[in-house]
Amino acid sequence: MFRKVLMVITLVALASMQSAFARDNFGAIAYSPSTGAYGYSINYGSKRVAQNRALDKCDEYARTSDCDVLVWFQNACGSLAEGPDGYGSGWGTDRSTAERYALESCSEYSRRCKVTETVCTE
Repeated sequence: MFRKVLMVITLVALASMQSAFARDNFGAIAYSPSTGAYGYSINYGSKRVAQNRALDKCDEYARTSDCDVLVWFQNACGSLAEGPDGYGSGWGTDRSTAERYALESCSEYSRRCKVTETVCTE
């Protein structure tokens, strides 16, 4: 019995150590309302760096100064949805959740929203 308890304690300790060393990956999606251009980033070590990278990409494509970060996420997925009269974003622990939230967000401003982009960290 003592061996089984010791084995369980050892397995729990190893699992805790693995999660303690797991790396957090951040991502973000930025969007330009005037042009519809967007940029995204994934697998960056901090929220700030992920947001800045997404903004840089968006600015590069939009060639305007109106890009804004719509959503950032950590060890998850982010999604952008667009419709004829608006856009929305969302995040979730998996693609389908992120897309569902982006569509819900977009539908507050527009009809016939469609997912434009979904990205996930590793």
